[in-house]
Amino acid sequence: MRHIRLFPPIAALAVLAAVSAAAQSHGRLSGTVAMKETGGPLHGAIVLIVELGRSTLSGDDGAYAFDRVPPGRYHLVTHLDSVFSEAAKMVEVRAGGTATADFMLALTAMHEEITVTASEKHETAFESFGSVDSFNAQELSLSRDVSLGEALDHKVGTGIAKRSFGPGSSRPIVRGFDGDRVLVMEDGIRTGTLSSQSGDHGEVVNTAQLERLEVVKGPATLLYSGNAIGGTVNAIGRHHEIHRHPHQGLRGYLSASAGTANALAAGNAGFEYGAGNWMVWGSGAGVRAGDYTAPQQGEIPNSRTNGTNGGGGFGRFGDKTFFSFDVKVDNGSYGVPFVQEFHGHHEDEHEDEEEGEEEEEEDHEEELERVALDTRRQSYRFTWGLNDLSAAVESFVLKLGYVDWEHDEVEFFEDGEQEIGTAFRNNQFVYRGVFEQGRRGPLSGRFGFWGIDREYAAAGEEALSPPVDQSGLAFFALEELDFERVKFQFGGRVETQRYNPAFAERSHGHEDEEEEEEEEEEHHEEAPDAVARTFTGGSAAAGLHADLWRGGAFVANYAHSYRAPALEELYNFGPHAGNLAFEVGDPGLGPERGDGVDLSLRQGEGRLRGEVNVFYYGFRNFIFPFASGEEEDGLRIIEFTQRNARFTGAEALLDIGLSRGLRLNLGMDFVDAQDTDMKTPLPRIPPLRGKLGFAYNRAGFHVAPELILASQQHQTFTGETRTPGYAVVNIKASYTYARRHLAHQFSLNVFNAGDRLYRNHSSFIKDLAPEIGRGVRFTYMVRFF
Repeated sequence: MRHIRLFPPIAALAVLAAVSAAAQSHGRLSGTVAMKETGGPLHGAIVLIVELGRSTLSGDDGAYAFDRVPPGRYHLVTHLDSVFSEAAKMVEVRAGGTATADFMLALTAMHEEITVTASEKHETAFESFGSVDSFNAQELSLSRDVSLGEALDHKVGTGIAKRSFGPGSSRPIVRGFDGDRVLVMEDGIRTGTLSSQSGDHGEVVNTAQLERLEVVKGPATLLYSGNAIGGTVNAIGRHHEIHRHPHQGLRGYLSASAGTANALAAGNAGFEYGAGNWMVWGSGAGVRAGDYTAPQQGEIPNSRTNGTNGGGGFGRFGDKTFFSFDVKVDNGSYGVPFVQEFHGHHEDEHEDEEEGEEEEEEDHEEELERVALDTRRQSYRFTWGLNDLSAAVESFVLKLGYVDWEHDEVEFFEDGEQEIGTAFRNNQFVYRGVFEQGRRGPLSGRFGFWGIDREYAAAGEEALSPPVDQSGLAFFALEELDFERVKFQFGGRVETQRYNPAFAERSHGHEDEEEEEEEEEEHHEEAPDAVARTFTGGSAAAGLHADLWRGGAFVANYAHSYRAPALEELYNFGPHAGNLAFEVGDPGLGPERGDGVDLSLRQGEGRLRGEVNVFYYGFRNFIFPFASGEEEDGLRIIEFTQRNARFTGAEALLDIGLSRGLRLNLGMDFVDAQDTDMKTPLPRIPPLRGKLGFAYNRAGFHVAPELILASQQHQTFTGETRTPGYAVVNIKASYTYARRHLAHQFSLNVFNAGDRLYRNHSSFIKDLAPEIGRGVRFTYMVRFF
């Protein structure tokens, strides 16, 4: 009995000893955040321990603190609402000790890029295995964008170019890859549009509303898609998609823009309000741009763009669990320049019809004035997560997204009438779950699942395929071994895609059977039946990240990719003015397999900062539109075929400090893509480009003139014309006036200052429409926090 009575105090002492030992095995990290220009404290600045993913906010006195931090070396990053540049420090925490790191945030200094897309966790772009280009809200405010591709145009040194059929449809090209090989997402989930299918289809992302825009090349694609060989473009709309924690009070922004050369006018507004663990938010925007003006050619008709959006949501962010719900509605309309010359009604289409009907059809063609795309999107998203699950699995995040997308290709006639030529519908439900593993020694990682259910249908002149139901399921994992100076990453993805057409017949709308038979005999081409297809395959990647010297690193990646054919590559058949082609898909296409190698040399500290990348991708059964040399309906016949191909290229982006506040910016990128079976170039590959620029930052002022150079592109696909080289001067300037809870930013962008005539080789209408001439865009933004 005596021993029993002694047991409780002994047990209590043992528990206290264990707790004391545990406390002593951890450390504390604290410091302050202040504004460099005034020396005063900054309230509400986010401080992040990158390796642990833990974040906190600075208090009214600028102080912050982390308790129970495991011993080790950590990257500590802080920023405030994209107004104050991100700053980073390396901090060592000792067991039982307290480490201190104080930050002075400046308005216009070099910032440390943080990415959440590259590996589903917070990390610096320097530490990432993939090559990351990250643009924050302040940088995006300096662009002259009316679409996503326009916003990323002239980012020389990144390998990012633009494909377009006019400004409204502009979409990013990454390392020469376009369409289905470049994945565009909003907050980690694909947007649900049809921009990958056609040159005249665009995205609805309004970059003026974004917190950050990240473009990632490399093994990160395993986390999101087996198709995204070129890269992943992630538009991050809100701060809490990066840092999931509550904040108190009201934050938000208001902005207005106006510009010449396209009569631009735009306005944006957004807010977040937090009380306790709860938050509510909302945003809205509108943009209007008229027909743009090109040197020597004047206004480019039907190049106008209009768009509005609005949305909101709410969420609760606790220590153990969090959830959020968002809804957003986008409406837009943009013209497609010169498409009426290739669109719809042709004199030779109905030779065997009655003469009266033929004359009426010819008259109708002559009256067609222009074609515009009216777009509508409703998106709903639910995110739910759990933290501190166990030692083996730290957290789990589930995202559910539903998108209802519609767009109509509207034909306008000179007599004032209009009709819908083709109507597209795309309903998409996506789910994605990611488990974050607990760190065990040097090993960490994440694994998860992804799925999609999609209903696609089109009706009208360019209903090139039957309605198709698509479903997909994938499982993925990405692991990392961290030995401080050397890190290894490896991962894989297994994915299944299923296509189920509503019916087998494929026809481009000719009602006369005799005419169809004659055309089939002439072209020796029949449209194979649209049959259901299932594709299952795996992708894998491995990488090495080695520190060479202080601030310098070498990165090498190998990736094996498996890509199922896209819907349009399998089932399209008929005249497609949006791609200037009569498309012949092949339901018998096999999967595409590729092997790629990326090598990168990086410097992240000191006067010289930058990155040099070289890459090689080799493909078996590469799917691309092969030009047969024949025409139908006035359009080139292109057949989706499979050949061996390879992409080689290089990117370099260097930032050199010349003196206090003055830096030299140099950039270069190049890609060469070939069909290795036929020894011919692949279509619409951007030319060699270079950039020479300067950036001057001082006390809130930022001035950055740049010279963009492009060589002629003489390596052309069948039927492509060569594009001359060009030199374009742009000047960007801004002034930011900030105090403790408020910041005003005035931005000026002078583009094509020399009013040079130049053409974008990746534009479908480059021979008809040069790029925009000299113009000025002014933006005012106020942010409160």
